[in-house]
Amino acid sequence: MSKAKSGNNYKCLIAVRVRGVIAASRDVRATLKMLNMNKNYHAVLIDDRPSYLGMLKEVQNYVTWGEATKETVRMLIEKRGRLLGDKRITEESVKKLGFNSLKELVEAIYNCSISYNKLQGVKPFFRLHPPSKGFKGKVKKSYRAGGEAGYRGKAINDLIKRMV
Repeated sequence: MSKAKSGNNYKCLIAVRVRGVIAASRDVRATLKMLNMNKNYHAVLIDDRPSYLGMLKEVQNYVTWGEATKETVRMLIEKRGRLLGDKRITEESVKKLGFNSLKELVEAIYNCSISYNKLQGVKPFFRLHPPSKGFKGKVKKSYRAGGEAGYRGKAINDLIKRMV
């Protein structure tokens, strides 16, 4: 299991792929594959260590990301988290992973004391729906320029709520 260093307090980030990769470079495709974002609307929970931030910068035109709240992490795991074999994550399956409750698992992932993608028998990504009422801007523009791609801070939580 990947443990965060006690000296570094990492933040939990959510990244969602919002664009296809037909015209993307080989590097972008490889980085998306490393992030487990193989299809549009796949989301991943990662921390903000420099290696992940560098990967997000590489694919910033194809994904959107921001800081997650604990409620959003809980909602993602409860509603969209899947075990291998496409079964839902339940209290019993959480106990098999070595946690006492779903709440304890959410707390560990939110505090980055464990990586979601390193959990045994759990799919490392979340399959989401397109956002209800659609995107507010164009997916080819950055979030700061009125689009959807790139860093969006706490606003990612509103987007995730519309996509679950």
